Amino acid sequence: MDIRNIAIIAHVDHGKTTLVDKLLQQSGTFRQNQQVAERAMDSNDLERERGITILAKCTSVVWKDVRINIVDTPGHADFGGEVERILSMVDGVVVLVDAAEGPLPQTKFVVGKALRLGLRPIVLINKVDRPDARAHQVHDEIFDLFAALEANDEQLDFPTLFASAKQGWAADSLEAERKDLSPLFDLVLRHVPPPVVQPDEPFRMLVTTLEYDSFLGRVLTGRIQSGSVKANSTVKAISRDGQLIEQTRITKLLAFRGLERQGVEVAEAGDIVAVAGFKTATVADTICDVGVQWALPSQPIDPPTLAMTFQVNDSPIAGREGDKVTSRMIRTRLMREGDGNVAIRVRDTENADAFEVAGRGELQLGVLIETMRREGFELAVGRPRVLFRTDQQTGQRQEPIEEVVVDVDEAYSGVVIEKLSLRKAELKDMRPSGGGKTRLTFLSPSRGLIGYHGEFLTDTRGTGVMNRIFHSYGAYRGPIAGRRNGVLIATDAGVSVTYALWYLEDRGPMFIDPGVQVYQGMIIGEHTRDSDLDVNPLKEKQLTNIRTTSKDEAIRLTPPRRMSLEQAIAYIEEDELVEVTPKSIRIRKRHLNPEDRKRAKKMAAASGE
Repeated sequence: MDIRNIAIIAHVDHGKTTLVDKLLQQSGTFRQNQQVAERAMDSNDLERERGITILAKCTSVVWKDVRINIVDTPGHADFGGEVERILSMVDGVVVLVDAAEGPLPQTKFVVGKALRLGLRPIVLINKVDRPDARAHQVHDEIFDLFAALEANDEQLDFPTLFASAKQGWAADSLEAERKDLSPLFDLVLRHVPPPVVQPDEPFRMLVTTLEYDSFLGRVLTGRIQSGSVKANSTVKAISRDGQLIEQTRITKLLAFRGLERQGVEVAEAGDIVAVAGFKTATVADTICDVGVQWALPSQPIDPPTLAMTFQVNDSPIAGREGDKVTSRMIRTRLMREGDGNVAIRVRDTENADAFEVAGRGELQLGVLIETMRREGFELAVGRPRVLFRTDQQTGQRQEPIEEVVVDVDEAYSGVVIEKLSLRKAELKDMRPSGGGKTRLTFLSPSRGLIGYHGEFLTDTRGTGVMNRIFHSYGAYRGPIAGRRNGVLIATDAGVSVTYALWYLEDRGPMFIDPGVQVYQGMIIGEHTRDSDLDVNPLKEKQLTNIRTTSKDEAIRLTPPRRMSLEQAIAYIEEDELVEVTPKSIRIRKRHLNPEDRKRAKKMAAASGE
């Protein structure tokens, strides 16, 4: 069968997954009466809850007797590694851009990768039915972006469609008939070349994604570059330098047909398939016939910029809520994640119970922690820190710099510029973006952005939108002030009491409710001053035989400040940890005993001098 392989790439929330839904429906993949979930490609719980795509996924449709393999990719910068590796599987890309927001940082990042691979893009300007749509201006911005990314003449001569993925139509112009997505299907068949393959050569396939199946084990997905493969045949996996990794029998050969993977007996060159049967082969390895000696080239992946320490939960109430608590279990799970996710790097530390996990950003690491938590793990994680490096020529210390694009109401632009300037960000561009909003572009050190997002939403009354992407490594920009307030630390273990919390409210906002199990060293609230304060949340009211009709008979507490996992990770300082269990998220001091904390503080001050 004639084949086309395409990827849909765009910034987060621009409508990729909704578009794939409509492509599946209009190609006849679903039955007329079939019940299909909205955003059917976002299959796991976290994707549905957060409304974002986290993992790249394949599907396929048939249009006019041509099989179109479609790869739906994540739009968030933290999951850019998912996009980078799948670009080698496809022969064309659909660049989807919001008609109001225009090209944003992630669009620029992924399009640059696609253009360098020589892929010819199709531009789809989505959401043209929005009241603030500016389709023609966005079209000009995309052309300028392609030119800035050094696209060749063939790539600059890109075809453009205007569409509304939600309503399920695409058209050559804004004035054309708005009927269905057939103009997009037809354009893919005309513009995207069929895969260049060598059917007469032996079987070779580059692994681009890896997942685990409870029945099949490792499932490796990639595009067959040459030859054909049959189920139950013996093949081998070789590394980038041609070293043999393992030789095995393919237990299952799966092809993508609509939303499902179906077992097939044989797969030909050019098709995207998944194979099971390997025990150690991973992403970027080549699966091939036994006689093949040379591996397929794989694209280098940008390095991680942020690291966190994952360690065994050693709090006094550890092990009560999770069933996977040992360092061996945590290490095995992290190493498995490092195998399948090329953007994450895991290494052991000097402490046998702690592991350093490096990734692209707070959201990516937060999603990993949340996934582990739902699998029954208990662990403690430290504050994110950036990965510095040394310039080989000058010997200077360098740190990751991110490009930050902020859309805010004009009234709030001043406070955003002030706050980011304090965090060593440099304002590069400021322009009106329509609808009374201003678009600000900064170059900011990654260090300065840790923990800023919550503050940003408060400053802009929840109306601001911030997008960020790794820009480059730049010169170290000096110290950045951390959290201004200290914390309230529990002095005893027990169950928190309403009277004690009411008494402590003058000291600062609480993080816990009454009736919650606390322990010495656990952080229960924020201090109004810049110093930490040890407090007793277990203090009960003294009982006497005197009865009065005073107000304290019915104590009314201010509702506590509840933190999500990402907020807790962004909130903590270097001497604090977030304790994560399947049921709870707690914040604690690294040293639970106050004497140990004083000793550690003195040692840190001495080493600083």
